[in-house]
Amino acid sequence: MSTPTAAPGRRPPLVLRNRAFGTVWLGQVLTQAGTRMFQVGTSWWLIGHVASGDGGFAAGMLMALSTLPAVALAPLVARAIARRSHRSLLRGAAAGAGTAAAVLAGWAAASDLPVVAVYAAALALATCQAFFDPCLTTSVPELVDDEDIEAATGFELSTQSLASLGGALLGALVVDVAGVAGLAAGCAVAYGTAAVLITTVRFRAPASTEGPSANADAGLDVDADTDAETAAVPAPRRTLRRILGRLPYVRAILLCFTAANLFTTAVFVVMPLYTAKVLHGDGATVSLLEASLGLGTLIGSFTGARVPGRPTVVGSACLGAMAVALAVPGLIAAWPVIAGALLVTGWCVGVIGVRFVALFQRLVPAADKPAFFAVMQAVLGATFPVASLLFGLLGDHLSARTLCLIQAAGLIPAALALLLLPRRYRTEDAPGARPADAPEAEPESADGRVTRPEAEAADAPEAEAATHAAPASATPAGGTR
Repeated sequence: MSTPTAAPGRRPPLVLRNRAFGTVWLGQVLTQAGTRMFQVGTSWWLIGHVASGDGGFAAGMLMALSTLPAVALAPLVARAIARRSHRSLLRGAAAGAGTAAAVLAGWAAASDLPVVAVYAAALALATCQAFFDPCLTTSVPELVDDEDIEAATGFELSTQSLASLGGALLGALVVDVAGVAGLAAGCAVAYGTAAVLITTVRFRAPASTEGPSANADAGLDVDADTDAETAAVPAPRRTLRRILGRLPYVRAILLCFTAANLFTTAVFVVMPLYTAKVLHGDGATVSLLEASLGLGTLIGSFTGARVPGRPTVVGSACLGAMAVALAVPGLIAAWPVIAGALLVTGWCVGVIGVRFVALFQRLVPAADKPAFFAVMQAVLGATFPVASLLFGLLGDHLSARTLCLIQAAGLIPAALALLLLPRRYRTEDAPGARPADAPEAEPESADGRVTRPEAEAADAPEAEAATHAAPASATPAGGTR
């Protein structure tokens, strides 16, 4: 689906030479920016305008609800991605979020808005995003050629960085100027535009698809408004335990990052509290600090592929650097210094995402990708509700500076665990050591990339190892959403 260019050595960015992918990517930027803007704006509304004395718990509850659907609905999301047309699912998720935001905007404009309505809207938006993100990750091979998979992964997952930057800049500022009604209206426009953009795109059939008739015989839901788009034939169902049981290296990495997320994701509760109680700032200060984190993540997303070393070594070093950076606000209460520390934190998040999500794209068998990416989002997000509530409650009893030091201390064990991952995890699934029906493990090269055996590459071209180093990103460690 990529358009050839006259100068192969100086090709334009993927989002410009592949119209279909660029359009869908822009749709994801809009949906995630809307979600992030809503989270930052409503958190500041609760802490700075509504709650008194228990603002930490109120903001923590909001962030918990914002991540709960990705965890609770993981099995349903995986089945939906495997069985339904990916374009229809993406379009429906964006349209559903737009409708929820529009309803909230109308309510807020017509009367005083109860806090429970904001909680309900946060839950609805998070539910739609829980379907959107893993569906788009799974859809990458349907939008780009195999040689562009790593570049597409970089652009697709870097939307979290763009969303954090744009959404964080606007969220608190919009609430201070236009209230929750203006905030929700802006989110509704973003979601609605994303739905329209996705409607214009044709997805090509996955490599495993045998044609429209095969899908009809299998009883799959296929879009009727395009003859080029077909739903994938579902692979034999495997439980989550079996999928992760066959990927011990991936499982161990996910566990390390899940532990790290308990402390990194708390930044979205701690920073508004820190701004209100330590810096005594306003919405502009919150926006500045949140934008620093987003800008750092964006830079890390596009430079992380150039960081040398094995993924586990790079990941461990980044977690250690994040621990140092998150400790800075606990020691120095000056917003320029804090903004710099959050910039470093965001860069580490982006680098980690570059190395590990691209690695997962190639380690995970194609048949297991729909379930895996839904599960990955759920596993990494499982600690977010806990972290939000825990640090929200602690914020009503401890100083925000103390919370920063607790975050920093909590990252050190996770960094050490990732660094010391047994090497046997990378070899115990080698051919001959696995069950006959299990996919073969891919050997890992010195730089952490994966090369797939020829026999399996023929069955799953979308998961072959790329021969070039293009940027790829996500946030498996930071969970910035």
